[in-house]
Order: sequence, then structure tokens, then C-alpha cells
Amino acid sequence: MDIRIDDLQGSAIQALLQEHLDDMHSSSPPESVHALDLDALRHPDITFWTAWDGDELMGCGALKQLSPEHAELKSMRTARPHLRKGVARAMLRHILAAAQAKGFQRISLETGTPAPFVAAQKLYASEGFVECGPFASYVLDPYSVFMTKVL
Repeated sequence: MDIRIDDLQGSAIQALLQEHLDDMHSSSPPESVHALDLDALRHPDITFWTAWDGDELMGCGALKQLSPEHAELKSMRTARPHLRKGVARAMLRHILAAAQAKGFQRISLETGTPAPFVAAQKLYASEGFVECGPFASYVLDPYSVFMTKVL
């Protein structure tokens, strides 16, 4: 698996991110969907990575700087043909290492509460994330779980 910074220009990543947004909207009401679109992911405070097996896109993830000490995990997604192959765990560990290298002291995330998000919650917990309250501009929401990890 080759994980590298991506410029979000390729059709494969654009399709995977559209699938991600569509799935988020099918699982949560619009006001509870916090997934970023392509334009938002191109913000200078965000670093975006993709995972590849040759020319085949396996997944993606991003890191958004909230402050010099705090970052947020965003846009974690595994392409359907690569589910349950360790793509998400490899991407998460890559992003955690990058966050540490950039000097962040904490990384936080928001994920959903409906059934489709349970696997993600378990992955994050297995990598040391613990539930916390809302951070940044988030508010309490029955469709959101907030998690954080001290690096």
C-alpha cells in the first residue's frame, strides 16, 4: 500500500469522496453531516492523503489543523473493494504519525452514531481515541460521537 499526499484532482478520488458524502447524507440528517466537499478539502489547513495499490485507489484520509497544538481527522474512507483489508487502520496510523511529526499534541474527530459508523468508532477506540465533548465549532448532536487522542 502506497500512502501519499493527494491534490484531489483525480477522477477516482473525486468519485470516492462523492460516495462518502452520499453515504453520510443517507445515514444522518443534513445538519448532522460534517463531511467536507472537494473545495473545503483543498483548504491550506488540510493535508489530504490517498492509499493506492498500483493504480487502484484503496482509501483516503485528511488532517485539518485547528490550532498549532490541535488537529482534526477528516474524510476517512475506504473504497468498497478494499473493505476489511486494513486500509483504514494503515491510513489512520499514517495520519497519526504525520500529526506527531507536525508537532500536534492532540487529534480529535467527529463520527456518526448510526449503525454504519460503529466499525469506525471501534477502529478509533482500538487506536487510543476516547470519547470527548464537542470541539472546534461542533455542538452536541445525537448523530455525532466526538473522540480525541493525546499524541
